[in-house]
Amino acid sequence: MSSTAETYDVGVPRLTRSTPVRLAPAAPALWRVLDKTGKVIGHLQAVSQRGGVRYRARRFHPASRAFRELGEFWTADDAVECLRFAS
Repeated sequence: MSSTAETYDVGVPRLTRSTPVRLAPAAPALWRVLDKTGKVIGHLQAVSQRGGVRYRARRFHPASRAFRELGEFWTADDAVECLRFAS
């Protein structure tokens, strides 16, 4: 996972899997991922890389007061699934 990649405004990602989440804009190329109760479970960030756009799954870690990257994925669906099932 490279922190030097540029964020890329691709518009709101269209989730193709039936998942009980919704995306709320947070910044250009960045969305909050909310569960069915409205709780933020993480962030989804579009990142431009050679070969296309990848989606980065990030979650806030209160003890360190920082975001942790959980992974980069070729689809928004995969990044959202990572946020849903990561503990």
